Amino acid sequence: MALEPLTDGLCESNGGRTTDSEVPRPTSRHQPELGPNPNNFSRLCSRDEAERAEALEELTQNVMSRLGLDRPGSARLDKHTLLQLLRVSRSCPLQEVRERAAELLRTAQERGVEIPQALASGPSAFIPAQVILEEGPDEEVLIEAFLSLGRFDHITMVMALHPTYLSCFLRTQHALLELDGPLPRPWRHYIVVMAAARHQCSYLVQQHSAGFLEAGGEESWLEGLQHTHPKIRCLHTLNKLLAHRPWLITQQHIQELVCPGADARWSLAELIHAVVLMTHSHSLSSFVWGCGLHPEPDHVGGHAFCPPSPSNNMPQSSHSPAPEDGKPEDGVTEVEVLMKRMVELQQQEEECSQEEMITRFERERSESIPTAVVRGAPSDLVLRLVEDAEFIYEDFSIRGEQSPPTMRAQDYSWEDHGFSLVNRLLPDMGQLLEEKFQVVCGLTYNRMAMHKDVDTYTLRKALWNYIHCLYGIRYDDYDYGEVNVLLERGLKMFVKTVACHPEQTTERVYSAYWRLFRHSEKVHVNLLLMEARLQAALLYTLRAVTRYMT
Repeated sequence: MALEPLTDGLCESNGGRTTDSEVPRPTSRHQPELGPNPNNFSRLCSRDEAERAEALEELTQNVMSRLGLDRPGSARLDKHTLLQLLRVSRSCPLQEVRERAAELLRTAQERGVEIPQALASGPSAFIPAQVILEEGPDEEVLIEAFLSLGRFDHITMVMALHPTYLSCFLRTQHALLELDGPLPRPWRHYIVVMAAARHQCSYLVQQHSAGFLEAGGEESWLEGLQHTHPKIRCLHTLNKLLAHRPWLITQQHIQELVCPGADARWSLAELIHAVVLMTHSHSLSSFVWGCGLHPEPDHVGGHAFCPPSPSNNMPQSSHSPAPEDGKPEDGVTEVEVLMKRMVELQQQEEECSQEEMITRFERERSESIPTAVVRGAPSDLVLRLVEDAEFIYEDFSIRGEQSPPTMRAQDYSWEDHGFSLVNRLLPDMGQLLEEKFQVVCGLTYNRMAMHKDVDTYTLRKALWNYIHCLYGIRYDDYDYGEVNVLLERGLKMFVKTVACHPEQTTERVYSAYWRLFRHSEKVHVNLLLMEARLQAALLYTLRAVTRYMT
């Protein structure tokens, strides 16, 4: 089937080119053109202001021509164009572009065209849109992200609450997906798709299915793993282990993929590229679920070709709702108690024995923390890309004698081992990942809830180390008693759910902890969670690669 060449950036569609079965389809060259040239959309994000103005004028003229203003009853616009206009009208930070797209949609509706309506008022089901507008960065940051990405999606909108982190995240993602590397561009997007499917993350599946097709990928691959290249199919086992139980990865798994006699052999450089892509996708799925991100307006589930019902408007309050039996004063007490504990830990001089440190680690690792209720069955769009769907994270607390050995950070760490190996096999990627880890761990505004001039280092370190603890990684020089002191049970439940079972995250789990904290502070928790999870999975795989190489 011949494919219409699609442009990068703004003309991409996540949900607009879908059939009733929700599988994105490329456009055939033989189909009649019912909308403007896709280049008009991509040129809207040009850094040249004159070119943007010209593209906007051409888009306007093309749409008006299709609406047949001089020929009553002849108005025709294709679904893809309508969804592109909807997305631009909702999220473009350039006011003249955003307002023109909205005006074109209104004109189309007046001409009798059924136009799409966004089903959500903002990017997140957990964070009110007004909060993101009020706490978000300056307009220059938003415009730069738009011009760099070619679109301004919900992930970027929420991450923009922390602009310093956003900039290094976008650099890393751009290098993974777009810059020179051992894997073809279509494969990169497909690997992200198959990894996101492990966590039922329809958001990333749709977004990168579109990217896969735009990069020239075979449409049939989206029907299931059995239709892909044999090398891609061989990643299935490694993908599910990375997503759910990375501690089980051994040098044997690496050998089966890269040894000279293996079928569909991977080079080590290709494999490291694929591993970083998979861990990026798994951890980003945690962020999507942990922040309650809505589908994009042009995604399946993000729009309807009719006025949305009141239930779809999802009205939201301006603060995190407290549990039904919560009182405002309870939240104040919660903050004061946490601050007092942080100060006490910083002043504490007592040292524990190594045996006691290990005991406290094991206590945290084996603590039974329930996760949220299981969601309904995922869509066919996701299920067709998953094999062995019953394979999920297995709680350390129920393993008993089968509990795998702990990985001591002193024996294999990112700083001393993983960084150099990634940089050797995938040049510059180690540095990009290191920058991201450093930024998220050092990110602070010296405030906590309603308090300013607060040193949050001990809290950030407790969160990072607790996430690694859930993945069986222990730091000999860290007292895990601090985790139990600083992280209350509601926060532990949120962290464990998002890190280990992200598809089970609910608004109630999000709202049940830190009730008086800013939403931006909860997004910071999600960023720490995402990066700690990514590093943990990488460490187990890189250790296996090192053992294979030696």
